[in-house]
Amino acid sequence: MSGIVIIFFQIAILIMSVVVHEVSHGVAALRLGDPTAKYAGRLTLNPFKHLDWWGSLVVPLIMIFTLGIGFGWAKPVPYNPYNLKDQKKGPALVGLAGPLSNIAIALVFGLLARFIYLNSLIKLDIIQNLLSRNYENLTISISGSFSSVFFLLFSMIVVINVFLAFFNLIPIPPLDGSKLLFAVLKLRTETMIMLEQFGFIFLLIFIFVFSSFLGFFLNLMLSLFFHYVVGI
Repeated sequence: MSGIVIIFFQIAILIMSVVVHEVSHGVAALRLGDPTAKYAGRLTLNPFKHLDWWGSLVVPLIMIFTLGIGFGWAKPVPYNPYNLKDQKKGPALVGLAGPLSNIAIALVFGLLARFIYLNSLIKLDIIQNLLSRNYENLTISISGSFSSVFFLLFSMIVVINVFLAFFNLIPIPPLDGSKLLFAVLKLRTETMIMLEQFGFIFLLIFIFVFSSFLGFFLNLMLSLFFHYVVGI
């Protein structure tokens, strides 16, 4: 498996992960009383119903080639918060459904990776090369072994979904964490509208100022996840 093929699989995993993320929002909204996503035909895992070509392909490719890890998004699943049975907690629950789906995916594939019959030193080598984005050594590590290839694929699923859950829980609009923030804090409607209007600018500033802290915390979460779930 060459570096280009590994990048292709990363893009494919990212696309399906953000699709599950968005569908989870729609399913949660439906369970809470809002059928908007259902009527819009968005409660499907067909990626072509959800793809945002800029956010689902161009940005992830740029990030993978420059930073080694891709982040992306799909078209937001529509929902009407005024249809929710619980007007106070409903939006937060809908927002939380996306990151929780990514955590669930990471847990499932992390446990599957744990039980792949493969030498623990090889597993550790694959994870270290994956996290350090050393595709040349990564290709060597998995050569000639189906078990190592599947372990790599499952590990990529874990990394991408932990990253998606972590990033989306940042409490700044338009990210899902802002819905939790609004549910906890008693903010005025005008304040919430202002935060949502300029949220993307605030988010860029936050990422720029706290990039080192975010990187450290993400690596810590991944290390803990691989240690306790994958068993490395």
